[in-house]
Amino acid sequence: MVNSLLDVISDNYELQPMLTPFEPHTQTNAAAINQVQSRRESTSDRLTVDISGEGASLLSGDSAEGDLKEGSSGLLLRLGLSFFLFGFINNVLYVIILSAALDLVPPSTPKGIIAFCNIFPALVAKLGWPYLLKGRIRYSRRLLGCCVISVSGMIVVALSDSLSMRLLGISLASFSSGLGELTFLQLSVRYHPPSVAGRSVSYFASGTGAAGLVGAFLWWELRGLGVRIGVGLSSVLPLAIPLAYFLLLPRSSAFSSMNSSSYEEPAPSVIPYAALSTTDDEDGPLPSEPEVDVEHKRPVGLSASDKWRLAKPLLTRYMLPLFCVYLFEYIINQGVAPTLVYPVPSPDQYWLMSKLIHSIRDYYPLWQLVYQTTVFFSRSSISIGLPPLPGRLLSLPAILQAIVLSTLTFESAVGIFGDQSEGLSFFLVFFLISIEGICGGLAYVNVFYRINQERHDSSEDVDPEHSKQEREFKIGSMGLADSTGIVFASLLAMPTEVELCRVQVRRGKMFCQSL
Repeated sequence: MVNSLLDVISDNYELQPMLTPFEPHTQTNAAAINQVQSRRESTSDRLTVDISGEGASLLSGDSAEGDLKEGSSGLLLRLGLSFFLFGFINNVLYVIILSAALDLVPPSTPKGIIAFCNIFPALVAKLGWPYLLKGRIRYSRRLLGCCVISVSGMIVVALSDSLSMRLLGISLASFSSGLGELTFLQLSVRYHPPSVAGRSVSYFASGTGAAGLVGAFLWWELRGLGVRIGVGLSSVLPLAIPLAYFLLLPRSSAFSSMNSSSYEEPAPSVIPYAALSTTDDEDGPLPSEPEVDVEHKRPVGLSASDKWRLAKPLLTRYMLPLFCVYLFEYIINQGVAPTLVYPVPSPDQYWLMSKLIHSIRDYYPLWQLVYQTTVFFSRSSISIGLPPLPGRLLSLPAILQAIVLSTLTFESAVGIFGDQSEGLSFFLVFFLISIEGICGGLAYVNVFYRINQERHDSSEDVDPEHSKQEREFKIGSMGLADSTGIVFASLLAMPTEVELCRVQVRRGKMFCQSL
C-alpha cells in the first residue's frame, strides 16, 4: 500500500526532462531519476499509514499542533490576565464607595442612599445600551469614555465636602462601572471556541470578586487617612483599563485555529470579530477582518422584536434567580449589616475579636470584608477548575440567600443569643455573612458563564454580524437583573435600617444611634 501510494505521488511529481545540445540524454535521465527518488524519500518521511485502514496522516501536522498548543498557552494567559484586570479595575471603585459608606455620609443619613446612587446610574447604563441602542459596539470608544467618567467621578468625591456633590461623584463612577461591566461581558462572547469564551467570562468574574476583596481591605486600611486622600488615591486606578485593552488583550482572531472536536461549538469561519478594533468607520471592516462584499458591510442592528425574542427565554431561567440573589444580598449589606453592632470586645474575654474590633464603627467594614472575601472565592470557582452549577440548581443560591436574610434580620431585631452573649452573636453573623457571599458569587459567575456557553446558530445562511450582536445582547441583557435587584434593595434597605435601629433602641440597645 505504501509503495503504490508513493508511485502515485512520484508520477505526479515526475518531470519530463528537456534535451539540450550540451547535455547527454543519459545524464538527463539520471538527473530526473535522482529527482524522483529524492521526492519519494522526502514523501515517505512525511507520510505514515493508519494501521486501521482509515487513511494516512501527516506527521508534520502533529508537530504543528504541538506548536499551536505551546503558542496558545501564552495567548490564554494574556486573555485571562486581561479579563481579570478588567473585572478588578472596573469594580474596585464601586466596592470602595460601598465600604466607605459610613464615612461619606453624616451619621443621621441612611447608608442605603449610597447604595442607591452607586447602582441606579449603572442600571441606566445597562438598560440603555443593550436595550435601546443598536448596531456594532465600538469597544475602544466605550472604554476610553468609561475611564474618563470614572476618574472624574472619584475626583469629585475626593474634593467635595457637601453630600450632594459626593452623591454626584458616586453617580458618575457608578455609570462608568455599569457600562464597563456590560462592555466586558459582551466582549467575552466575541472569542471562540467556547472554551476560550468561557475562560474570558470566568476570569472577569474572578476579577470582580478580587475587586471586592481588595476594595474592602483597601478602605479598611486607608479610612484613617480620610475621604480626601483615600478616595483621591483610588481615582488613578481606572487608567489601567485602556492600557490592558490596547497592550495586553489578544485579538479574537488569534484563537481561530484553536478549534477541536471536544468543543461544543465550532469556531466561526466567517468574518471574525476583532477584539482590538479602533476604527470609527461604521461600514468599514475591522482591522483583523478580511475584505468582504458590500452586503456584509451594511450596518446590522437588532430590532425591538429581536431583542424581546432573545430576552424572553432568559427571564425565568437566569434573570429571576439573579434578581432575587442580589435583592436579598443588598438588603443584608445596606439595611441589616449596619445594625449588626455589639459592644467593643475586651481582650480578656475575646482576644481574637479585640484584634479586629477597636470601636463599634469597625463592625460594618468588617462585615463588608468578610462578605467580599467569600464573594471572591466563589466567583473564582470556575476559573480555578471547579465545575459550574447544574442548570437546575441555579435557583439554589437565591433560596439560601433568603434564609440568611431572615436569620440576620431576626438577630438584629431580637438577638438570638441575647445581648450578653456578643461572642456567640459575632460568630453567628460571621458565618451567615460568609454564606451570603458564597451564594452571591456562585449566582453571578454561573449565570454569566452559562449564557456565554449557550449554543448559537452558526449556519452559513445566518448573517455573522447579526449572530454576533445576538450573543452580545443576550449576555448584556442580564445586567438588568442584578442591577434592578440592587436598586430595589437600596430602596428597601433605607427603611429597614431605620426600623431595625428603632427596635434595638426599644429593647435598650443604643449602639446603632452612634454610628
